[in-house]
Amino acid sequence: MRNPIGSTTAQPPRRKGAATRTWLVISDSGNSHFEEVGKHSIMRRTGLPARDLRILDPVLLYPSTILGRERAIVVNMEHIKAIITATEVLVLNSKDPLVALFVRDLEHRVSNMNHERPLGTEGSHTDLEGMGNATAMSPMVPAFNETSEENHSPMKSVNTSNEMNDTSPRDRLDATKAGGPHVLPFEFKALEVCLESSCRRLETETSTLEQEAYPALDELTSKISTLNLQRVRHIKSRLVALFGRVQKVRDELENLLDDDMDMAEMYLTDKLVNQQAEDIAPSEEVDNDASDLDDESDGDYKSNKSNSANTTGFKPNIEELEMLLEAYFAQIEGTLNKLSTMREYVDDTEDYINIMLDDKQNQLLQMGVLLSTANLLINAGIAVVGLFGMNIRIDIFADNTPKEKFWETTFGTIAGVVLLYIISIYFGKKGGLLG
Repeated sequence: MRNPIGSTTAQPPRRKGAATRTWLVISDSGNSHFEEVGKHSIMRRTGLPARDLRILDPVLLYPSTILGRERAIVVNMEHIKAIITATEVLVLNSKDPLVALFVRDLEHRVSNMNHERPLGTEGSHTDLEGMGNATAMSPMVPAFNETSEENHSPMKSVNTSNEMNDTSPRDRLDATKAGGPHVLPFEFKALEVCLESSCRRLETETSTLEQEAYPALDELTSKISTLNLQRVRHIKSRLVALFGRVQKVRDELENLLDDDMDMAEMYLTDKLVNQQAEDIAPSEEVDNDASDLDDESDGDYKSNKSNSANTTGFKPNIEELEMLLEAYFAQIEGTLNKLSTMREYVDDTEDYINIMLDDKQNQLLQMGVLLSTANLLINAGIAVVGLFGMNIRIDIFADNTPKEKFWETTFGTIAGVVLLYIISIYFGKKGGLLG
């Protein structure tokens, strides 16, 4: 029998680390696939520290958070736990039905963006060609290469093919500068889908709660019962939890809108373009120095250095991200207003119920006062009867006493008790003790 351990074809089973999770990776081209990736691999891939990855841990409960980092955006909003980079989105819990809906929306949005991008790029290069910009005409070179490839150098053809295959960041900036159709970068498209999915879920839960809350509260005001009280208590618990979630999302968006530095950190595509420009600048300086060997080399070096400094200090215009966040901030603010209105209605209903209960309690107290007064006076009448029932010789109990005396005494005692009761009620109402 052959030993499988000694076999050269046998491979040991692959061990999965404790931090290895299944991530759904959606690229900027719209393709998606699953990857078994460990925590350290994610950290190297996205440049995120370990404390940011803990926010996405499904075991730990973290409030809604959006973090902008150097190379990635961490999104933990409701059911969405994702890492957004300039070229891809990594999503956890993709088997969740709500997350699957979010993934479909993201893939659809990215596919539409890829269909729109060539049109915007083509329009921008056409405008630049009319302006006579030689640098912007380089993407148009393949159109001339179809008829006269021998007129161009091999190096130029390689650069042209690289620019045409680049789905990248630079096309968007060129289109914007040329006045062509503006296209949001990939990370903002992904962030928009995250915000849209989270706000839609909160809005749906709010609408569902409204449909259950108002009828239950109205029924409770018409009939106070244990069943209705339990229903309202359950609805109020859901309302408080949902209000806290919406409030946290609203506060997170407000904090982002108030901090320009955090919004600038989210421009991953622009930072990538800026980094590529910084990498290309030194090589262009070397080519210029090799072609221009003259006495003015020091001046050229100083000018190139100043241009490089300007590129390093590049600050993106945060207006487009600010407008995006403001749109969803207004939407989540509307949801929060609905919950606030519902919460006020619940509080008003509680106040009304408490008033009704207090009124019932006052009625019971008044009834207790009336019964206590009646009991006191009846006891007084019983005392009178007891006095007459004692074995004492008086004229009323004499044998020759007419019977009318007995009935006069009896009815007189009863009348006295009733008269005292009426007087007690009168003074009680006059004094404000009885309603």
